Amino acid sequence: MLKVTRSLRSAVVLLAPAAAAAQPRVSLSTGPQQKHRTFYEFRTYSIRPDQNAAFLKLTNEKIHLRTAHSELIGYWSIEYGGLNKVFHIWKYDSYSQRAGVRAALSQDPSWISEYISKAIPMLTSQENEVNYLVPWSHLQNPPQEGGVYELVSFQMRPGGPAVWGNAFQAAVTSHDAPGYGKLVGVFNSECGMLNRVYALWWFESADQRAEVRHKAHTDARVVAAVRNCVVHLDSQENKLMFPCSFSPLK
Repeated sequence: MLKVTRSLRSAVVLLAPAAAAAQPRVSLSTGPQQKHRTFYEFRTYSIRPDQNAAFLKLTNEKIHLRTAHSELIGYWSIEYGGLNKVFHIWKYDSYSQRAGVRAALSQDPSWISEYISKAIPMLTSQENEVNYLVPWSHLQNPPQEGGVYELVSFQMRPGGPAVWGNAFQAAVTSHDAPGYGKLVGVFNSECGMLNRVYALWWFESADQRAEVRHKAHTDARVVAAVRNCVVHLDSQENKLMFPCSFSPLK
């Protein structure tokens, strides 16, 4: 009996290295890694209700002082999902570039005297987040100027894209098809609320967006993709926004 036991132990020892080699290697990554340093700063400003028109007028007249320092992607006035607010996206090649821009702005007398000193009293709060484009998304221009933009934020459950990435991509891209809206870009958060993903859409009008949403509820392909993703979702929020006249994305 002792000999059999020793034989079995020997067999286990001999098989252990082979069994270990056969096991799949576990990745510590939670999803595809960023291949570049470019990021997008999302900014949301809340405006005093009695100063909304004045703030937009001032920004329209003086935004050139700000865009002289870094690239503006888009600037919108929020119409549904948050009153007296503006949302804007700025592009940076690196954190050091952004730091340099902020330092230069603090020393720009025209920016400070002609805009900041007048704009700040009009605001009640400012929020910012750092986001990256997801690896499978690229910024797209809308097919025409005007229309309405929808910014949808998805608060995903912890775990990262390794857990919910494929299901989320399938759900979002199922809507990016003829007869639906135009997907402008998809972003994931880096600084701010983690596990948050944003989808920026363009529609011809708010009414067209409402028609598209109704259509999606009866599209078996879309419904199936959304159901596979919703198990990874904690909450979602959306805003309908109109581009300002000076916004690069119109």
